[in-house]
Amino acid sequence: MGRMHSKGKGISKSALPYKKAPPSWVKTTSAEVSEHICRLAKKGLSPSQIGVILRDAHGVPQVCSITGTKILRILKANGFAPALPEDLYHLIKKAVSIRKHLERNRQDKDAKFRLIACEARIHRVSRYYKESQRLPATWRYESATAAALVS
Repeated sequence: MGRMHSKGKGISKSALPYKKAPPSWVKTTSAEVSEHICRLAKKGLSPSQIGVILRDAHGVPQVCSITGTKILRILKANGFAPALPEDLYHLIKKAVSIRKHLERNRQDKDAKFRLIACEARIHRVSRYYKESQRLPATWRYESATAAALVS
């Protein structure tokens, strides 16, 4: 089945290891990993950026296999969770940049189409987060105030 707002039809993705236990070569403890996560969150990094840094710089293959919980859940427990979910934040950021481009290039019809598709995705994702109560029920995406959300 194809994608809704792009040409892709692929289903390939990376597979996590079947075994839930951490590999034998990992020497970091759960407390150390949680401490690293909180320290990186204080610097203002997103959960996916934290995961990349832990993987590349500290040799942590999967946070969940070591700590037993995911990065975002650790952040929520320590009060460092982002106000907006990460995927919604990046969609809004993309819509703001497309709108900024359209202000300079009014004749760009393709960018206008992409903005409509991007904002449709924002509305769909925000509806999901309202239903799962990760966003307040009164939250609304407004293009006029969107730049303030991502700055």
